[in-house]
Amino acid sequence: GDPNVSTAVAVWERHSHKESMHTWVGGAAVPPSDAVVWPQAVGQVQELATLCYRCHVPMVPYGTSTGLDGGINAMQGGICFDLSHMDAIAELSLEDFSVAVEPSITCKALNSHLRGTGLWFPISTVGAGAGSRGGRSGG
Repeated sequence: GDPNVSTAVAVWERHSHKESMHTWVGGAAVPPSDAVVWPQAVGQVQELATLCYRCHVPMVPYGTSTGLDGGINAMQGGICFDLSHMDAIAELSLEDFSVAVEPSITCKALNSHLRGTGLWFPISTVGAGAGSRGGRSGG
């Protein structure tokens, strides 16, 4: 429910913006999703994914809003999962040089957290947008 779900046109437009050089069919704008949700925790993402699966509704991931990989293209409608509120560092293991982070952690925030540990997370140049947001990685 509000404020974690929106079907407002302005929100759709913002969540269908992309920087990709790829165009949609006929060069038209990227089609918007049917709704945007802002999960706050992994459990909510799991519940939303289960609901989408049961109802045959496409899931459209949304991270940093560049759309360089074409991930925000809602080709058949669907629910946009805006993961920007999930930016915590879940686990840090200095022993094995690994860190588990939520999907919207930035390299800057991660490196700030790592300051003083002797570890750092380099910004990758592999892939479009790689290194700007994290997943599970070593440092």
